[in-house]
Amino acid sequence: MSITSIIRPFLLRRARRMDAFATKAKEIQLGVLKRLISKAGRTEWGRKHGYSGPMAYEAWASQTPVNTYEDLKGDIDRMRHGEPDILWPGNIRWYAKSSGTTNDKSKFIPVSPDGLKDTHYAGGTDSVAAYLRLHPESRILDGRTLILGGSHAPNYNLRNSLVGDLSAILIENINPLVNMLRVPEKRVALLSDFEQKRELIAQDAMKRDVRSISGVPSWMLSVLSRVLELSGKKNLSEVWPNMEVFWHGGVAFTPYREQYHHLIPSAGMHYMETYNASEGFFGIQTDPSDPAMLLMLDYGVFYEFIPMDEIEREKPTVLPLWEVEAGRNYAMVITTSSGLWRYEIGDTVRFTSTAPYKFVITGRTKFFINAFGEELIVDNAEQGLKEACRQTGAEVLEYTAAPVFMDEHGQCRHQWLIEFAHMPEDTEQFALILDQALQEINSDYEAKRFKDITLQRLQIITARKGLFNDWLKSKGKLGGQHKVPRLSNQRTFIEEMLQLNA
Repeated sequence: MSITSIIRPFLLRRARRMDAFATKAKEIQLGVLKRLISKAGRTEWGRKHGYSGPMAYEAWASQTPVNTYEDLKGDIDRMRHGEPDILWPGNIRWYAKSSGTTNDKSKFIPVSPDGLKDTHYAGGTDSVAAYLRLHPESRILDGRTLILGGSHAPNYNLRNSLVGDLSAILIENINPLVNMLRVPEKRVALLSDFEQKRELIAQDAMKRDVRSISGVPSWMLSVLSRVLELSGKKNLSEVWPNMEVFWHGGVAFTPYREQYHHLIPSAGMHYMETYNASEGFFGIQTDPSDPAMLLMLDYGVFYEFIPMDEIEREKPTVLPLWEVEAGRNYAMVITTSSGLWRYEIGDTVRFTSTAPYKFVITGRTKFFINAFGEELIVDNAEQGLKEACRQTGAEVLEYTAAPVFMDEHGQCRHQWLIEFAHMPEDTEQFALILDQALQEINSDYEAKRFKDITLQRLQIITARKGLFNDWLKSKGKLGGQHKVPRLSNQRTFIEEMLQLNA
């Protein structure tokens, strides 16, 4: 009997329960907050902030500060050294190593057993449930899932305590039954050398009946390209005829979509975005015709939001989920079952619907360009590139952009460094279309571009093949969940890449 047919009824029941997100969002979220406060009552954080019993949202918010990583870093470091009951009950053994802050190379995000179960693994299960609901004919669980993972290392040499990529933590703790459906084997999945890992994964996976893949699009593309090389086939549909779906996340899929269509030309191939960060699993794309994701409300995560036009205020407005509006840009604040309390995650989102709450990721609070008042965000960049590619037939593999504050002619502009998978015939024409598209998308950018007075037309520099991977490798960030910074208000990243591009 098909494994999928046995498991499907259980997953479909869960998928139907998610329908309540449309009508009971406030009730569900307040229930999550109640559970979090109750569990934290005996922690140092709970005692300090008066979590002695049931609390209304307004009382809890007034007693609990909004925090950045720097605010919680001291407590997290104590937890990493083995102190129990600080931000969350018990000892937390696992820490997801995430991209750094202004003051540190890396952040270490606590991942508790509760967080693994009620958030990260719940998100993985619900992703499959949502897919099976959409595709009743699927036999996805009758084959293997190719999952890319990172690596981990000892945490301060404490026994049974490790730090590493979230994906490595998930693989290390995954249910043994689920592990039987995954490829590659754990030993290979957790290798730290990405180039060695890619080779071993490709050699193993090409012999398996892979029906789904999951990972960051850029790193998965590298592995899939190697599978195709080793197999000698024309496309991956010949290697894996039963391939059905790619669950992707971590970076916007737009620059990679055409390349995946070339690699996997099957009409039966599907793509579903998920929002699974080191701090938690937040969203799942439940409708392939709608790029927005459903906000997952009943996990161990309570959500709040700061309007982006207030983000730099000393005391910005912080809204619970039930007070947000569709169409506005917000910075996300989370409280989780791993001890992150009113934590500014650094991502920005825009809701497209509030019944249910569906959203798109619009960028990062620190990845934007606002050197001249243009307020360009990653979402603008992705839309502009999509239009330029549509009109020119180009395909973008990787990119980054930063301001040129003033050149030798006294001119200011944005400088884009782009690695093309397929070059446009005329890069100047590509630049012109991109510039015009950004003006149509972003009125602030349009105003600054008016008659070239404040801001001149953007400049494109073509990156050599492999430049961005070489830059990540130089930073020790090749593979895993590491991402190229798309936009920066400073020139640090782009100058390092330009030196490698020479």
